[in-house]
Amino acid sequence: MTTVREQILSTLMTTLSGAPTIGCPVYRSRVAPLARGESPAIIVEPVNDQASQPTTYKIDWSMVVRVSIIVRGDIPDQIADPLVQKVHQKVMSDLSVGGYAYDIQPQTVSWDEFEADKPAGVVSCDYLVLYRTSLTDLTVV
Repeated sequence: MTTVREQILSTLMTTLSGAPTIGCPVYRSRVAPLARGESPAIIVEPVNDQASQPTTYKIDWSMVVRVSIIVRGDIPDQIADPLVQKVHQKVMSDLSVGGYAYDIQPQTVSWDEFEADKPAGVVSCDYLVLYRTSLTDLTVV
């Protein structure tokens, strides 16, 4: 079985890649650079996961998931804005992430712009996903 963490990431991937309104490829933890013709694109990746133990038999987890929107054009942040809205709407549409989490909270949004043959930009949207597992088994909610 896969961990609850992996189930959350897979569900977010399915939510974003299965949305016809997104209209661009969605990748999971992609490390290879995108070619010019591959943007716009979205990358979903875990950033960190912190544990606390409120009861004897459960662990509460706080995982930051980053959704990065990569675009090219003269004003990258402006070009990315409609995709940022669509991504946010899809991520926040199911706060339980298919029943694996008990909440999602938007955290930070950051913008990075790069000079290239055509200006490029990355808008990174961080979401805090709160979920719980068994103390002894990370596959059990």
